Amino acid sequence: MTLVQIGALGCVLMLLFLFGSMPVAFAMGLIGVCGYAVAVSGRAAMSVLSADLFGTFSSYSLTVIPLFVFMGQVSFHAGISGRLFAAANCWLASLRGGLAMATVGACAAFGAICGSGPATAATMAAVALPEMKKYKYDDALASGTVAAGGGLGMLIPPSVVFIVYGVLTEQSIGKLFMAGVLPGVLVAVAFCLVIAVQCAINPGIAPKAVSVPLKEKFKALLGVIETVMLFIFVMGGIFAGWFTPTEGAAVGAAGSVIIAVCGGNCSWKMLYQAAQETIRTSCMVLVIVAGATMFGHFLAITNIPTSFAAWLAALPVAPWIVIIMIMFFYLLAGCFVDALALILLTIPIFYPVVTQQLGYDPIWFGVIIVIVTQMGVITPPVGVNAYVVSGIDRSISLQTVFRGCIPFLFALVGVFALLMIFPEIALWLPNLMK
Repeated sequence: MTLVQIGALGCVLMLLFLFGSMPVAFAMGLIGVCGYAVAVSGRAAMSVLSADLFGTFSSYSLTVIPLFVFMGQVSFHAGISGRLFAAANCWLASLRGGLAMATVGACAAFGAICGSGPATAATMAAVALPEMKKYKYDDALASGTVAAGGGLGMLIPPSVVFIVYGVLTEQSIGKLFMAGVLPGVLVAVAFCLVIAVQCAINPGIAPKAVSVPLKEKFKALLGVIETVMLFIFVMGGIFAGWFTPTEGAAVGAAGSVIIAVCGGNCSWKMLYQAAQETIRTSCMVLVIVAGATMFGHFLAITNIPTSFAAWLAALPVAPWIVIIMIMFFYLLAGCFVDALALILLTIPIFYPVVTQQLGYDPIWFGVIIVIVTQMGVITPPVGVNAYVVSGIDRSISLQTVFRGCIPFLFALVGVFALLMIFPEIALWLPNLMK
């Protein structure tokens, strides 16, 4: 067998393992090691395995993941998410569907201190779903809003997906964070417009708007001060060059603990729970990264990425058509493969094509990738955010959640089109960085 044939067989076997419900990290790692042994030698495979495991778990760049996850966990247990939702609800309650729009706003704000899409969806499902059900919101609208809004945690910095993309492609994580700010706000606004349109077409899915006194609105803003301060200090410090993303993550983690202490919401039990969740989430991400690294090394020696890149570059079509083809692939693959795993699997293949052959900006491409993978977390059958929401509220079926997510897919497609036409939306802030 040729190296390309070995690589193709490895890809097919890995997909079979994934469809057989083998954990993503183990599927990638097993195929990577076994494939390397077949293509080169068993001793070389063991050498790569040990180097990849050590390199991943000792990586200084990846230490930002547990630090930002810890920041989000402390913020959640300190009650920050509830205060964010209450403040957003006060300001948007005067609109039909305002509670759903408030959920989107709270998801965006919590995503700014969390970094994980599923974690944001889980948090807001626990906070917002009971309130929307209390006010007789349609189950599809309520659950779809939470699932789609949770995806904002992947785009608005700090984002675990941006961190992994930056490490894989050796791009500035700070610039990737800044690139996600404006598109993140744009997606949040687009989601609110989708809710408004749905309520206008079918007023029965949301209750009538209620009037909230201006005094109460300004009083509610006190609940967002701590989040704004933490976000501005961490992201502002990275933007201004005061500290690196890794140092910023440490500052953010310490800042979340200080906020919890000052608010009287800190206890040893809370810190223990936050640490437990951080360890669980961080280990999951790092094991997936390690498995993907092994699989990536196997693909590299089979020349599949190089051959595929040459084929794509030789297509007699405009570069933007190739980009749309790649994005369509991500949309379809995201229906079956976890978002983070999909990025780790495909970036080694597509990144050289997009940046070297087609000449697109790597920071812009990172934002585009996250936008498209946001679609994957709310599309069947493997839309992880939909599973999270359905798992938290067992009274809402998975089919109902997916049905509620469909309108938000159109919003993400619209934002993707805007970023294709106006890439400056993503690149303006990174270009201002020192």
